[in-house]
Amino acid sequence: MGQKIAIVDYGLGNIASIKNAFLYHGVDPVVTSSPFQIKSADKLILPGVGAFQPAITRLKKTGLYDAIVEKVTEGTFILGICLGMQLLFTVSYENGVHNGFNLIEGEVVHFQNVSKVPHMGWNSVEIVGKSRLFEGIRDGEFFYFVHSYYCKPEKNEDIAAISEYGGSFCAAVKKGNVFGVQFHPEKSHCPGLKVLENFIKL
Repeated sequence: MGQKIAIVDYGLGNIASIKNAFLYHGVDPVVTSSPFQIKSADKLILPGVGAFQPAITRLKKTGLYDAIVEKVTEGTFILGICLGMQLLFTVSYENGVHNGFNLIEGEVVHFQNVSKVPHMGWNSVEIVGKSRLFEGIRDGEFFYFVHSYYCKPEKNEDIAAISEYGGSFCAAVKKGNVFGVQFHPEKSHCPGLKVLENFIKL
């Protein structure tokens, strides 16, 4: 398709599996920790596994944070995956209070009143409204999750999908050119591959 998709590598992502998922669709993404390469990309993938504070600190120290903000402000599509989706939010309460990108207004909070944390495994996802990220995917499809915190958008219109674990929680977001999924599409077999294909086609 000729587009340049950059996977942001700041040391806390499931990079290999995500790259392989794009290769399946015939797209060879660049895995980069270079702000320069971020600025020259057509689309961005912000992965993440681990804790919010070390992630945002690394992104700022390496100059990746500013490069991402610049690109998204220009209208570049971005997809946050798992912790990457949480980083898109205003603030996280994981081990303190930490500011995120504020590309989606809202907060990241810990699961309460659940049998165990992290929430790990396959969960059905209910699509909310219309989102190009979920085109061709049936409502109630199953995706793979691993997380102890979840996102609470301030605006309902930013919610693209919800799931259930000790109550309803936000499983995906959409706001203009900003998208995020709490689940791991690269580990979710055919439905996950379809989500990434939809992102490629945006």
